[in-house]
Amino acid sequence: MNATAIAAEIRDGISTGRYRHGTRLPAVRALAEEHGVSQQTIAAAYAQLAALGLVRTEPGSGTVVTAGRTAEAHLGSFGPPDLSIPIWKAPSNSEAREATTLVRQLPAPPDMATWGIADTDIVERTRVRWVDDAPVQHKITIVPYELASRRPEGYEGVPPLLAPVGAARMAPPAGVRFADWLGWNVERTDTEISAEAMDQAAAAALGVAEGTPAFRIVSIARDPQGGTVFVTVTTTALHHKLTLSIAG
Repeated sequence: MNATAIAAEIRDGISTGRYRHGTRLPAVRALAEEHGVSQQTIAAAYAQLAALGLVRTEPGSGTVVTAGRTAEAHLGSFGPPDLSIPIWKAPSNSEAREATTLVRQLPAPPDMATWGIADTDIVERTRVRWVDDAPVQHKITIVPYELASRRPEGYEGVPPLLAPVGAARMAPPAGVRFADWLGWNVERTDTEISAEAMDQAAAAALGVAEGTPAFRIVSIARDPQGGTVFVTVTTTALHHKLTLSIAG
């Protein structure tokens, strides 16, 4: 077997859960003997997996699996006038959880002007999702402060989008979109999906090296005048799948 075939075999084991997140893979020498190949071949296979963010090799500590089972980043169901923001679909017989890890208010950086956000303060909220204790998704939501500070009708207390880390998550009534609950007039959502190198924040949250290739999903929700209501930037490893349903 060559390095690519061995890497594919291990990648399949990670995808199906045979090699779980945090598992230490066999030592290079042991796996080389098992497959009857050179240690250089195994080292090359591990390097391929590391480049995809599936494992991390540390001198003296061996190679550890940094990914979980393959799951789906479901981008929602398309039907006029809305495309839902990304949600996570965990594999069957698995446990999923998520948490807000950062909430902050700051002036909109200049590069957000390309998203239609400029000359205003924003609220930035970061959430991380895990499946079977493996981090699978890093998501930042950016909202102009004027919209983030809104309270639903009849609601008292801290506006939902200004709630700090650790606060109970506020949710709209069943069947009501979050945007409608807050009185945001969202007419459409434009989504851009690309393969990009992970930035420092996403890489740290997902436990991989900065620069690891990943899916980057930027969704911009707009009002009828084309103004930006909010932006989500979702990062997930190429190991996972993106799905989308289109109705009509």
